[in-house]
Amino acid sequence: MSLIIEILKSLLYGIIQGITEWLPISSTGHLILLHTAMPLKVFEDASANAAFWNMYKVVIQLGSILAVVVLFWPKLWPFSKNITEAKQKKIYRLWILVIAASIPVGVIGYFLNDIVDEKLSTPAIVGLALIIYGLIFLLVENRPRTPVITSTEKIPLKTAFFTGLFETLALIPGTSRSGSTIIGSLLLGMDRPTATEFSFLLAIPAMLGASLLKITKMQFNIGISGTLVLLTGVAAAFVVSIMIVRSLLYYIRRNDFKLFGVYRIILGVLILILVVMGAIPEGVGV
Repeated sequence: MSLIIEILKSLLYGIIQGITEWLPISSTGHLILLHTAMPLKVFEDASANAAFWNMYKVVIQLGSILAVVVLFWPKLWPFSKNITEAKQKKIYRLWILVIAASIPVGVIGYFLNDIVDEKLSTPAIVGLALIIYGLIFLLVENRPRTPVITSTEKIPLKTAFFTGLFETLALIPGTSRSGSTIIGSLLLGMDRPTATEFSFLLAIPAMLGASLLKITKMQFNIGISGTLVLLTGVAAAFVVSIMIVRSLLYYIRRNDFKLFGVYRIILGVLILILVVMGAIPEGVGV
């Protein structure tokens, strides 16, 4: 019975992950609240549960990654039947852009991963990051600008690399990976749909690398129970991500990001209030 409860919890975690990973509102901030309300308790030992959670909250992103790969497969796979040489070259160039943008976060993330986990992974930091980036979204959207990059095919290599530098800011919990890359892309001249799509594509190497790193650092066997709980979350994240990615691309063609900025500020204030009240202990681990 207890395993069924943990699987149901993981199902809810996966739904929240699938929704919040792609919206620029920080999946971490939402998982903090959920983890505080209903922590996963797969094992009898508290330290084992803490280690499992540290891995789970990252590896669950694999479901979200798979959703993006499925949705953007025609844009990502250069070996399809009847593909033209011109189309193939465009796909190769897109991958060069993604790789160039992924270099900064890959290098910096590798060296700073442990420091981030030990020093910055606190609810207070997440709350502050939510508020700060919410304000930045409002400032960026209120700034007069004329986008000069209107499709991923038109992104210059230098612009892709600098977008990757913005992505490194997402190493700070609560900033949101998609939020950082979208803000950077907008400031570098992309229109909203292009910034959003490029952010989705950059998620593939970034999230895959982070997940594999966590798996390799896992120092104990999670067993059948842990595997079932983890796979449930991954599967739920995949299904929900499919719907959210499609919906966000449709939404952002007709709207701006101000709503997400306001939402981030409200969520950040809520988290800070709960921290001050002691409802979210500083050592909860995010």
